[in-house]
Amino acid sequence: MMFANKKHFTTAIVGVLIALSIIALVLSLVKIEDVTLPPAVKYGMVFDAGSSHTCLFVYEWDSDKENDTGVVSQTLSCDVQGQYPPAMGSVLPWWAIPISLSQPDSLPGQGISSYANDPPKAGDSLRECLDKALKVIPAAKQRDVPAYLGATAGMRLLREQNSSAADQVLAEVAKTMREYPVAFKRARILTGEEEGAYGWITINYLLDSFTKYSPKAHTWVRPEAANIFGALDLGGASTQISFMPEGSVINWNEASKFTLYGYNYNIYTHSYLCYGQNEMLKRLAKQLIVESSSSMRVDHPCYPKDYNETVLLSSFRASPCTNRSDAGLTLSDRNVTLEGRGNASGCLAAVKKLFNFSACGQSQDCTFDGVYQPPVSGQFIAFSAFYYNFKFLNLTEGQSLATVRETIEHFCTRSWEDLSSSYPKENPERLPKYCANANYILTLLLDAYKFNETSWNNIFFQMKAGSADIGWMLGYMLNLTNMIPAEAPVWVKGHVPSLWAAAAAFIILTLALGLAALLLLLWV
Repeated sequence: MMFANKKHFTTAIVGVLIALSIIALVLSLVKIEDVTLPPAVKYGMVFDAGSSHTCLFVYEWDSDKENDTGVVSQTLSCDVQGQYPPAMGSVLPWWAIPISLSQPDSLPGQGISSYANDPPKAGDSLRECLDKALKVIPAAKQRDVPAYLGATAGMRLLREQNSSAADQVLAEVAKTMREYPVAFKRARILTGEEEGAYGWITINYLLDSFTKYSPKAHTWVRPEAANIFGALDLGGASTQISFMPEGSVINWNEASKFTLYGYNYNIYTHSYLCYGQNEMLKRLAKQLIVESSSSMRVDHPCYPKDYNETVLLSSFRASPCTNRSDAGLTLSDRNVTLEGRGNASGCLAAVKKLFNFSACGQSQDCTFDGVYQPPVSGQFIAFSAFYYNFKFLNLTEGQSLATVRETIEHFCTRSWEDLSSSYPKENPERLPKYCANANYILTLLLDAYKFNETSWNNIFFQMKAGSADIGWMLGYMLNLTNMIPAEAPVWVKGHVPSLWAAAAAFIILTLALGLAALLLLLWV
């Protein structure tokens, strides 16, 4: 009798077990939805090898991309610590030492072009930042990280002066980057137009001109009234202007075309080599020496009164921008003393002589040296040395052109004693240069690019947008992500949470009853 009861009980448990299994199976199959797993994160790195500094930027973006362009964010920036002071035997005077535009309050760095006489050190200089980059990129992803180095005006000048030395420097940095567990792609010298165009891409990306996230649509959308900004970049050896002109453009050879987030863009861009801040200071000093009646002591209207600086004439040979011999001036090993005069109007007049405005005649579609440019239109972001000089003078808050001119004129008349006591923390090698730099910026923007009293208010001086640096590097990576294949989203089957919980409960109950039935059968 007991055996028969246990057998009936076991049969009942098995029946319940089967019923629960069917219920669990049904719950597992109903209301199934296709859902995507979060996209994998991809990384990329770009070295910005400028004329006065080198900096590594690490970016990341989701692998599914948006209209074939990655939505990129900055993960790391690392300034390469160059050789400083210059190597023994350097012919560079203090006024010709490059200024680090990425760290304006620090001592100057050195671009990779400064290693022309010792190329292996150019590669070694990158190691510290490469090590830091590997710490922020997951080890499993490192070998898939595309790594690039883009060299700008400093290397363009070196290539003009000594192409074999430029090739050796690039070969050494490439050799170093290949030693690291990343997908090294290329180390090359960017054209000035590429530098300008990629800076334009960076600005408009960071300011949501191309695409922005819509919380309502839960996706990235193109702004209905996109405000496209122009880009003004002032580096150590070159300066760039890039913008979208209004209407039809005639004689337009300086064009760059891009496809970003599914839309095509045509922009005007031009780069002026030897018109960067550091090269301008060299050219200005040489011009004043050439025009002076004295061979030993030369007035410098842009330097503060009572400030003196000694220049070795042979140092002008170091740059293609100043190495040409002029009538009456031999670039010998003779010293010349530049004596500051604090003459604001004289400084502006001297700076204007650096430009060949007469080559444009009466044309309004011309900057200088006969270079065509359509009329500026829209709003502009002025960054790099544009920003750092005006930031020092407290002119980045949208001041009127009249206020800017008045501030610069007053600053230029101050004595060296006044300036050095008023700005004790400012680099004493940089402080006397602000007058020349500010007048150069005014001349470039007003006389060359032809901004006026009205359009001046459309220029915004800034170096960051959000948490990312403004420069060509992010634009370079954004453009490159168009060439990096997108990964298809990974689809999986998903349940409504309440049904999933019920199915899980029935499965657990089924397993418990199954185990009880098994124990009963074994006991019988």
